[in-house]
Amino acid sequence: MDYNFLKIENNDGITILKISAPKSLNALNSTILKELGDFVDNIDPATRVLIITGDGEKSFVAGADISEMAHLNEQEGYEFGKLGAKVFRTIETLPIPVIAAVNGFALGGGCELAMCCDIRIASVKAKFGQPEVGLGIIPGFSGTYRLPKLIGQGYAKEMIYTGKIIRADEALRIGLVNSIHEPEELLPAALEMAKKMLACAPVAISLAKQSINENYDLDAPASLELESKLFGKCFATADQKEGMAAFLEKRPAKFEGK
Repeated sequence: MDYNFLKIENNDGITILKISAPKSLNALNSTILKELGDFVDNIDPATRVLIITGDGEKSFVAGADISEMAHLNEQEGYEFGKLGAKVFRTIETLPIPVIAAVNGFALGGGCELAMCCDIRIASVKAKFGQPEVGLGIIPGFSGTYRLPKLIGQGYAKEMIYTGKIIRADEALRIGLVNSIHEPEELLPAALEMAKKMLACAPVAISLAKQSINENYDLDAPASLELESKLFGKCFATADQKEGMAAFLEKRPAKFEGK
């Protein structure tokens, strides 16, 4: 599929994906969501870390495209929300780490896109929010599910009920992002983090992600059982044999993702 709104860079196991719709500050319409869904469904198998960012200096993703949503009826609104939620869930469950490098506005669907990534780092100029109630709607791409999980119900309800928009330093304080950086340092910081991940065992990272994601809604006994099973699976991998042999032999490990 040819993409009109995505820019893709592949480099030694790291893929950088830029949402690129500058006239709308990278707002998500159904076309962009379908392109994004096709991309993640067919991601280059050589990709070991995915970085998602926005094209341009002002915006990560400014939200969903209001010019498209304004004319939707109830059924069409449902279908639009389901499309976004499905694509974001696919990103969340990719078997590789996904880093959101939030370079500007991350509002509405943009905040929801950032939240479905494993890790969020932000420019000092970034702004986050779920301002949908000011438009007569609610977050529709899983924001009411993920935001309380990340920052707690109280603050999530305040942000959603008031449409409050917060700056990067506040997002850092409440745990919505992991770190903040000067704009010119944001992508290098994401790449530095990605390279650290490349040095580790790919299968182990994938299983760790699976454990964290699936534990999201489990009770303690089920969660501990799942972790034990996935821990056991590691011992059937060549990466585990190599990693432990390298440690005992005091040499760098050479992982092959097997």
